[in-house]
Amino acid sequence: MTDTIIYRREGRVGRLTLNIPERHNSLGREQLLAIQEHLAAVANDRQVRVLVLTGAGDRTFCAGASLQELGAGEIGGDCFRATTTQLAGLSVPTICALNGNVFGAGVELALSCDFRLGVEGARMRVPAAAIGICYPSSGVQRLVQGLGVHLARRILLAAEEFDSRAMLDMGFLDYLVLPGSFADATDALAGKIAGLAPLAVRSMKNILGQVLDASVDEEQVKELADMCAHSEDFREGLAAQREKREPRFSGT
Repeated sequence: MTDTIIYRREGRVGRLTLNIPERHNSLGREQLLAIQEHLAAVANDRQVRVLVLTGAGDRTFCAGASLQELGAGEIGGDCFRATTTQLAGLSVPTICALNGNVFGAGVELALSCDFRLGVEGARMRVPAAAIGICYPSSGVQRLVQGLGVHLARRILLAAEEFDSRAMLDMGFLDYLVLPGSFADATDALAGKIAGLAPLAVRSMKNILGQVLDASVDEEQVKELADMCAHSEDFREGLAAQREKREPRFSGT
């Protein structure tokens, strides 16, 4: 498998890194297929309680699609859509740790995660209108769902560039930290989520997804709630509260 995409698991935290800093972590077909393969492994690994997606280097998280492959017709919206759909569909929470700027389809990749943490001084732009590309409908939908139609217009139709403070204010970023605090802040957020009750977290992520799709299955929601109410995790959570200690959740 390509070394331009690196995956490793550290305890309960999976880490997926875009490792092409010399080309600003832009993604071609090889990288997208590798991401999909790693995401499939994460989906089948019950030890993983949270996935961190980040980029190598300190300049750019992801510059989007490889313009060379895009221009040659070697990749298109379908490959990106398959990747972002798979990422958004993971049952475990996902954190996009944006180590720098984010451009083009990298924005869609980040919006496919549950949380986004960025660094002061970073910039965001989707230059599709500036280079003559019609952004695919799946990406437009993700932008509208994540940020609202008014911001989607500014991002797509006006090709506006946003600084890190604007990214935080608009809700694209959930957390904004100084570059020197980036690694520690990412680890702290991942560790906090990994320490929560996994059955409850996965169940609520499932329900949130149904709400976003406006297709809530009330029977399934009840089943998820009942599963959590009768779980060892719930008993452990109550015991930890009584005993004033940190819970040790098993995911059962």
